[in-house]
Amino acid sequence: MSQSKPRSPSTPHRQSQGGKDFRKRVQRDKQQPDKPALQTVARVGAASAKPCITLNAGREKSLQRRHPWIFSGAVECIDGAPSSGDTLPVRDAEGKFLAWAAYSADSQITARMWSWSEQDVIDKAFFHSRIANALAARRTLGLERDSNGMRLIHAESDGLPGLIVDQYGDVLVMQLGSAGADHWRETFADILQELCAPVCIYERSDSDGREREGLPIRIGVVRGTLPDKVEVTENGLRFAVDVAAGQKTGFYLDQRDNRALTGMLAQDKDVLNCFCYTGGFSLYALRNGAKSVLSIDSSQEALHLAQANVKLNGLDSSRAEWQCADVFEVLRKLRDQNRKFDLIVLDPPKFAPTAAFAEKASRAYKDINLLGFKLLRPGGLLFTYSCSGGISDDLFQKIIAGAALDAGVDAQIVKKLHAAADHPVLLSFPEGAYLKGLVLRVG
Repeated sequence: MSQSKPRSPSTPHRQSQGGKDFRKRVQRDKQQPDKPALQTVARVGAASAKPCITLNAGREKSLQRRHPWIFSGAVECIDGAPSSGDTLPVRDAEGKFLAWAAYSADSQITARMWSWSEQDVIDKAFFHSRIANALAARRTLGLERDSNGMRLIHAESDGLPGLIVDQYGDVLVMQLGSAGADHWRETFADILQELCAPVCIYERSDSDGREREGLPIRIGVVRGTLPDKVEVTENGLRFAVDVAAGQKTGFYLDQRDNRALTGMLAQDKDVLNCFCYTGGFSLYALRNGAKSVLSIDSSQEALHLAQANVKLNGLDSSRAEWQCADVFEVLRKLRDQNRKFDLIVLDPPKFAPTAAFAEKASRAYKDINLLGFKLLRPGGLLFTYSCSGGISDDLFQKIIAGAALDAGVDAQIVKKLHAAADHPVLLSFPEGAYLKGLVLRVG
């Protein structure tokens, strides 16, 4: 999945509701001196006022439904002179307390909720409890029986907006994607060191979302020493992980269950794995008796690591073929050569980090799936995915249906796929369900 595309934030980012921005409204008021400014807007940035976020009338409903974001268009004013990352109370137009939130001065997501309880104190003890709860939830799922790699903290869905923590054996990788999370960086590191005792906490705060939050990219060791080699074991397979320069935090933990399913269905099949990154789906297919596996990625470094992973597991490399190339170009060449496969995996990068990119991304998803359908033998299986926050499940299914129609094939949905259990989705935050996949059988 290392096709060269822009990275996206740890959580989806969308335009403010109604397309309004209170900061722009202040600018308009300044440009029109004869027009009296609203009294509440005039309070924005007043250093003497107690810091607080006040919402426009009627814009508190999403918070009452426990959605963890406030968009700039919902804000009537910001009292005081808070800095990005500061914790502020959020109040409705009548002054009633709604939540404690982390403020961001630059993002269209003006605030992200820490707590809906006015009695809570947002301090180290608060975050210690939240992180301990997230770790306990993973232990309850029993994921460590099959893997020593998992997502320990999944941002908003674990009540910690902007904080991602992935475990690879005794190494933790921390990613901070919001001003609020960045503000508590050292506190988070201290708590993780205390509760998990890793040999290293490595930071990969290099997502596009940091720019939108007004934050610089930051990569490097936070605690301990990074080992020369980092490995994760998953369902008996070993994978080398490049936590310093790999995609995301080094590995795609969210695809754990889907890789296992691919392996189960790959026996005696000719497999094509597109955007293969370090060979996750390919290794499962090889171990489970695939006749051949062709893996394609645009990153030579990723392919070198994938081939090393094949050797690491003692798998038969004679059944594996690797191509460093643009996936779209290779798929067209394979079509022109009339190559056919029994099982195809399409796991591309984020084509649409936000809904604003949905139209362009839809064309890209349709193109690769159209080609995928054309390369399948009758009865073949297509595993197709989207990790784009700007593409909904319904839209993704419609795109795939259009691709099947244009390819002239009848296809059945055999199974719908999502991220593994260590990537929970908060019911009040459906945006957390970024990964969607379909297993399709061509008739």
